[in-house]
Amino acid sequence: MLSLSLDGKVAVVTGAGRGLGQACALTLAEAGADLALVARSSDQLEETARLVKEHGRRALIVPADVTDEDAVEAVAAEVVERFGRVDILVNNAGMAHVAPLLELTLQDLRQVMDVNVIGAFLCTRAFGAHMVAQRKGVIINIASVAGINGEPELTAYCASKGALIAFTRALAVEWARHGVTVNAIAPGYFRTDLNKQALDDVKVGPKIVAHIPLRRVGQPEELGPLVVYLASDAAAFMTGSVVVLDGGQTAR
Repeated sequence: MLSLSLDGKVAVVTGAGRGLGQACALTLAEAGADLALVARSSDQLEETARLVKEHGRRALIVPADVTDEDAVEAVAAEVVERFGRVDILVNNAGMAHVAPLLELTLQDLRQVMDVNVIGAFLCTRAFGAHMVAQRKGVIINIASVAGINGEPELTAYCASKGALIAFTRALAVEWARHGVTVNAIAPGYFRTDLNKQALDDVKVGPKIVAHIPLRRVGQPEELGPLVVYLASDAAAFMTGSVVVLDGGQTAR
């Protein structure tokens, strides 16, 4: 039976200071991986690093803006220098902008695309170069069901996550010969800072939950086990896939 253990592996998680990123990092640590934690502010990462160390794993805090090409290249160099290798990359850093299309500015669109698409591209290129060289690695992109189904007033976000899904599939084909798998997870509504305002709204929140067959939103810790599976040898034959985790939302 193929193992789910990540002992001896080094994982990089972007947007690791809170929400889904923090949950992914902690579950990877629980499975045995050492962690490089990336976010714009080191303050966001201190608690994640502390919890990773409680699992007996090493944690490296690396503050960086994932849209800054030079900063991302420097982060990759620092991680490889510190740990000697990189085996897993979770592209989780993301943002949304809520606005009707006619009120969406070009700057708004560019900001969302920069973080959600360009950030993933830069991190994948920087860390993926080391994976290609060692002929083994795993890239997991955190997309969204919004990249599959449309959502009103989320045009920029939907477009960015749709692009990330296409990026995942194309790169999976390109890098399969190098032993690097590339998959995406498309979460539905999870209780994170990104969704908190909508979920806590007395009018909007119940409507969101009513549209989910399981009649609840996901909790961040429910994403972690799927990330561990995709990062493990048990998923070695899986690449180019988009795994939906949404309580049945897209099955309606």
